[in-house]
Amino acid sequence: MIRGIYTAVSGLIAEEANQNVISSNMANANTVGYKSDSLIIKNFGDVLIENYDKVAGGKNVRNTIGGLSLGSKIDETVVDFTGGSIESTDKETDFAIEGRGFFTVRKNPPNGNGTFYTRDGHFHTNSRGYLVTDSGDDVMGINSRTGATEPIFVGNAKLTMDYNGNLKLNDVEGYRLSTVDFQDYKGLKKIGDNLYQGENPINTEDILIKHKALERSNVNVIEEMVNMMTVMRNFETNQKIVQTLDETLNKAANEIGAVR
Repeated sequence: MIRGIYTAVSGLIAEEANQNVISSNMANANTVGYKSDSLIIKNFGDVLIENYDKVAGGKNVRNTIGGLSLGSKIDETVVDFTGGSIESTDKETDFAIEGRGFFTVRKNPPNGNGTFYTRDGHFHTNSRGYLVTDSGDDVMGINSRTGATEPIFVGNAKLTMDYNGNLKLNDVEGYRLSTVDFQDYKGLKKIGDNLYQGENPINTEDILIKHKALERSNVNVIEEMVNMMTVMRNFETNQKIVQTLDETLNKAANEIGAVR
């Protein structure tokens, strides 16, 4: 019976974690380029229940009763990298990737340090004239003149993009957006600010970028609402099981086992 309580409580813990993932998805339904998460839950594995009967001659005979589940556990959180819908905008610093690939950005102290990747192309020009993300991180580009990868300086110039993906400043070719892809997206890790951290990026220009457009979140709000209701029902069921087992243990300890 006590094992049953542990099993039900493991279900409560798993469903609470699942609820947090779903809540995060719904909260980011309007976040540009956001990719939804899903929680993978698996069981601990069944244990074999047996007992022994003593027969004539003092020998023990083993009897197999059956299997017993030890409950559920959280396996991993998986990111769905399915592309979101592309919507046109009138802003010259908006970009969207159609298909595979990521923009490259660089975090600077004190907010961090290093190179990261994002699908969020909602950029703007900061007070110093550089193209940055909503969090103020530098958007990296390849200088058309030197070939160096560096922050994109726009200044007060008019920013346009030609059919070959070249960024032009006042009609003068200046940069290409630094884009990468990965052989396997399973190694990518969300670090906040709609950024990803990953190893072994593949620098490639074979990525379709649309100018004056944004990729919307791939979160299906209706589906997430259905998932939330399912999680709530499962949570309530496990909660009732815990309460029932607790009441049964209370009776066993205080009524059945009472000495009169």
